[in-house]
Amino acid sequence: MTKDRLRRATLDHLPASVARPAYDRTALKQGIVHLGLGAFFRAHGAAYTDSVLATGDTRWGIVGVSLVRPDQRDRLKPQDGLYTLVERDGDTPRARVVGSVLDVLVAPESPAAVIDRLAHPDTHVVSLTITEKGYCHNPATGHLDVAHPNIVHDLASPHAPKSAIGYLVAGLARRRTANLKPFTVLCCDNLPHNGRLVRGLVNEFARRFEPALADWIEAHGAFPSTMVDRIVPAATPADLDDALRLTGLHDAAPVSHEPFAQWVIEDQFVDGLRPAWEAHGAEIVSDVAPFENMKLRLLNGAHSALAYLGYLGGHETIGACVADPVYRRYVERLWRDEIVPATPAPPGVDLATYAGRLLDRFANPAIRHRTWQIAMDGSQKLPQRLLATARLRIDRDLPIDGLALAIAAWIRYVGGRDEHGAPIDVRDPLAGQFAKIIADAGPDPSRVATAILGVAAVFPPALSANIRFSSAVANAYDAIVAHGSRAAIAAHIG
Repeated sequence: MTKDRLRRATLDHLPASVARPAYDRTALKQGIVHLGLGAFFRAHGAAYTDSVLATGDTRWGIVGVSLVRPDQRDRLKPQDGLYTLVERDGDTPRARVVGSVLDVLVAPESPAAVIDRLAHPDTHVVSLTITEKGYCHNPATGHLDVAHPNIVHDLASPHAPKSAIGYLVAGLARRRTANLKPFTVLCCDNLPHNGRLVRGLVNEFARRFEPALADWIEAHGAFPSTMVDRIVPAATPADLDDALRLTGLHDAAPVSHEPFAQWVIEDQFVDGLRPAWEAHGAEIVSDVAPFENMKLRLLNGAHSALAYLGYLGGHETIGACVADPVYRRYVERLWRDEIVPATPAPPGVDLATYAGRLLDRFANPAIRHRTWQIAMDGSQKLPQRLLATARLRIDRDLPIDGLALAIAAWIRYVGGRDEHGAPIDVRDPLAGQFAKIIADAGPDPSRVATAILGVAAVFPPALSANIRFSSAVANAYDAIVAHGSRAAIAAHIG
């Protein structure tokens, strides 16, 4: 088997079973700049766009931007931006080579080059998958965190930004000066009302920088909300091996994913300019909110619940969690009794059926989605994934015992020690703050829970001060500390 590298010149060597770009890549224009060229976008938005390009609409090539590290550029540039998608379902993975990525820039190496791309007349859409923490905002309030080091830097040095918000505003400012229309900002991260949220963050930053620019963006810009869904685990050495086996070519940047994909997009673009993603399975709608709430609460909420409880219970993956009958019954009950009753269904969707399909997706043995990976950045994820549902149920005087278990498991997780005393590699922007709070609280579990619930960046004061909420979380935390997560779940489900 050859070990030639995947490149434009080697595409003809691919086996007939491997799909590959069905268009002339040299004819593509850079219609999209994407901030945060991680695995998820390459398995989702870039794949949808690849299908659009195959129809002959050459306006939508993608320039990717890495905001922090050069790793993605260093893997993709030698491959002419090509990479392999490995679809995993059962024992037979399938390969597809995607060609929609034209170039990859590393923002810290040349901020000016990134701004040039944002300001290019061919750029009509700037999309983002930078994770929740990348927006430099306060998740509890939705406002820009003006004390965030990157925001402080960008307001002082707007022409050499570090943050995604800073880059968006710098690119829009350049376009305004050049008498160009704004680009559409397309947030594809798991944030509530993500388009509206990013519009607000951009406006807050621009107004501090130049009020007239903020007015121009508000009058002429577009920030559609979206809902994105596809399970994309972190890459493993097995992905590289499978890409080589399936394609016969060495690929340094393959992406593994499940078969399912969903993309719901609000129909709001500057001058209506966008790829025809709907011709390839995306849904263009007038209101994304019902789809967004469904996904954030049922999929992402359950993922986080299983991630924290499962990690503490010794389960490495989501698949292992739902293979454990105790955890499986827990998530089924969480959906049925607490999340579904608090979630309005999108048109034509039965939420019980949707939850059943989610369980099948979670159980896919070919997708090794690690609990530790999902557990990252919980302080940024909890407000929309779990706390929003808890607040709704508290307001309606409904029980939250299952949600409280998940929140308590997160508190236990960020303490940095698992149930056997082994250290946990906690990846969270507030990890240092949590460690100090827990150390200061001492060994009393009730004091630990109360202290963490007092972190206003995560828990709105009206929620943390609610005695029903705080008591439920404190009791769940006591049970996890005293008996372990699995036993606490077993007691909860009866």
